[in-house]
Amino acid sequence: MRLLTGASSDGQSFQFVPQSITSFGPTVLVEGCDPSRSISWIHAWTVTNGIITQVREYFNSSLTVTRLGDPTDSPSSSASSLYHCPSIWESSLSNQVGKSVPGLVLAI
Repeated sequence: MRLLTGASSDGQSFQFVPQSITSFGPTVLVEGCDPSRSISWIHAWTVTNGIITQVREYFNSSLTVTRLGDPTDSPSSSASSLYHCPSIWESSLSNQVGKSVPGLVLAI
């Protein structure tokens, strides 16, 4: 909690300033970074009836969001489309922290 609110016992503050906010239905993605401390972060919130009901937090990671769906919903239903998960959002700030970060995939 200290890190997210900026309060720190070592006298350093953390800049919790969102730089992008995107939503996909009930999922809201909030991304930001603090280049001076080499920290990037992404929050994935699930919002139900205007209330945040779930929070996933990723630090120093690159996140790609894909949408999984029923391949019969698309006009070109084939076996190859079963394994195709198109990217609908990718984090863009992880390269600003000046270091390599692991890549993660969030399927919604």
